[in-house]
Amino acid sequence: MVKNDIQKLYNELVSDIHILLEFLRAKFPVFHNSNFFFRDLQFGIKSFFEKKNIKLSYSESENLAKQIAEYLKEEGIFIETSSQSWKVNFPEFETSKPGDPFSY
Repeated sequence: MVKNDIQKLYNELVSDIHILLEFLRAKFPVFHNSNFFFRDLQFGIKSFFEKKNIKLSYSESENLAKQIAEYLKEEGIFIETSSQSWKVNFPEFETSKPGDPFSY
């Protein structure tokens, strides 16, 4: 298996962070003030790159997820609730009906 350049993939994600967030939102119940978990981020990133025909190993996707989680925390999009989960602080993902995360 070819080893992927994690820094290059990280830079690609950061430059298109809104595209990644929209992809995650389509795949998982991600909305403003919802909880989001590390494994969802990890497998979401893995799936995101698989759509681009880039295969990531488990450890590569885990490493990339850790870096992206840190970036999203620095940007204020993730608010840490535990070492493996965050509250999503992204008003653009606010639902139109209270309590209905799929009404957007």
